[in-house]
Amino acid sequence: MTTEQKQQTRILVQAAAAACEDKKAVDTRILELDPIDAGLSDFFLVTSATNDRQAMTIADEIEHKLKKDFGVFPNSVEGRRKGDWILLDYVDFVVHVFLVERRAFYDIERLRKSARPLTPAEFDAELKAALAEKTIAARKKASAKKAPAKKAAAGKTPAKKAPSKKALASKPSAKKAAAKPVAKKAPARQAAKKAPKTKHK
Repeated sequence: MTTEQKQQTRILVQAAAAACEDKKAVDTRILELDPIDAGLSDFFLVTSATNDRQAMTIADEIEHKLKKDFGVFPNSVEGRRKGDWILLDYVDFVVHVFLVERRAFYDIERLRKSARPLTPAEFDAELKAALAEKTIAARKKASAKKAPAKKAAAGKTPAKKAPSKKALASKPSAKKAAAKPVAKKAPARQAAKKAPKTKHK
């Protein structure tokens, strides 16, 4: 495994540990395995749950987070139905979600004496840097998609505006312009008043 691949695996393990913390897992530990055991895996993530339902919730959260943030899926998942020991195999690292009493019984940490225990805090800076880099890349991609759309919109010719109501009102209508002025007829009474009165002898 190259240094870059190992760095990526470390980030994934830390993301899985953060998912455990989000779901109130107990005593989450990361074991960096000895190179002699490297054929098996590079890291073990061991955590505990107080009941089988919480164990399943923790396992689901790890799967969801790694899929959503990194597009990574487990190679295999075992023990989900029973819930006392759920194993998620991501090849380069393996997650063990135990019930507290089962973890004490199998005592994986003791079996892997040559492994170097690491606290999640040791990986914290690496995870934050990786997620920040991923966010910046996603934003650049989104802005690159928006730019051509804006250019295409700018290149379009503006549509002609319909004449406003005021403009239409100020223009004389064709019917009015064509009509000839008609002389007003005087009322019959006014005509009768103007006529001279005839005297009777």
